[in-house]
Amino acid sequence: MIRSRNSEDHLSSEMILSKIREIDIFSYYCPNFKELGVKFCSLIREDSTPSVSIIQWHGSLLYKDFGHPDHTFNCFAYVKHAYNCNFYEALMIIDNDFGLNLGSKRSQTSFTRGVMGMRSDKTVFNKKVVIIKKKAREWMKKDAEFWSKYLISKKTLRTFGVCPISHYWINENRFSCDLSYAYRIGKKYKIYSPYGEVKWSSNTTKKHIQGYSQCPERGDLCIITSSLKDVMCLFEMGIPAIAMQSEMQMPGEETIKTLKERFKKVAVFYDNDFDNPNNPGQTMAAKICQKYYPLKNIVIPDLYQLKDPSDYVAHFGRFEGLRTLIRIQT
Repeated sequence: MIRSRNSEDHLSSEMILSKIREIDIFSYYCPNFKELGVKFCSLIREDSTPSVSIIQWHGSLLYKDFGHPDHTFNCFAYVKHAYNCNFYEALMIIDNDFGLNLGSKRSQTSFTRGVMGMRSDKTVFNKKVVIIKKKAREWMKKDAEFWSKYLISKKTLRTFGVCPISHYWINENRFSCDLSYAYRIGKKYKIYSPYGEVKWSSNTTKKHIQGYSQCPERGDLCIITSSLKDVMCLFEMGIPAIAMQSEMQMPGEETIKTLKERFKKVAVFYDNDFDNPNNPGQTMAAKICQKYYPLKNIVIPDLYQLKDPSDYVAHFGRFEGLRTLIRIQT
């Protein structure tokens, strides 16, 4: 059964839609769906004649079953209905299946549940594997202009498995963006489109730690930060760093134990979300430091109005001030 919600979970439909699109969700859970407006057979009721379409409605996508008037859902309501679960459990299922790692704890889901509206001994709603493929392109002037703001070189980008792409596929669906990059993490990919409507698409899981394989065996300091871009900024400064798949993901005990054995000091450098009353970045940083005392917490002071290491470097155009900040706080 799906784990019930608890007070430590922070997950919303808005968070999910900041990473993936409605069409991604419908494509994943409706394998018969190929194109907007084209009818296909329902998986959540007996349907021998194609009667379902994914349609646009007031800026959003809807699942519309013309053979069953009550079956009109947005993407989250569809998953909720298909799995016969509550809304928050539907969010956890999507978070889990897409490897978004937005929830503070990995949801435990069962994929042997019968589909809503059909007998469970006849039909099972099977988990579908998310496959991401990409089409690499040549490095261009616009790539140099983007990454040079953060003082990240092409050599470093290649070291961390980052390449520019012209388009990518999530399962059978093709997407393109003017400026997109594929981060190769193990055998998985994260797609980063800094100016896209959706910045991130991913099939990684919580076990994939960004920057871990680039860390030296021994050192003075290792920093746990919130993104691969920040990891690469720190790498350019000669400081080893890692990042979880999500800033809301608690690093595992074995990961922290290994880092403490390999480095004299381990610190956390998460976003200072000064414009958010709840400051989720620093809230999570405090939890990590408390759980794994005596980790140090590095934070950019509010007066700078800058959130993270890459923001700092882009604003000042140099590493010196950031280096001093890190030295003082560790």
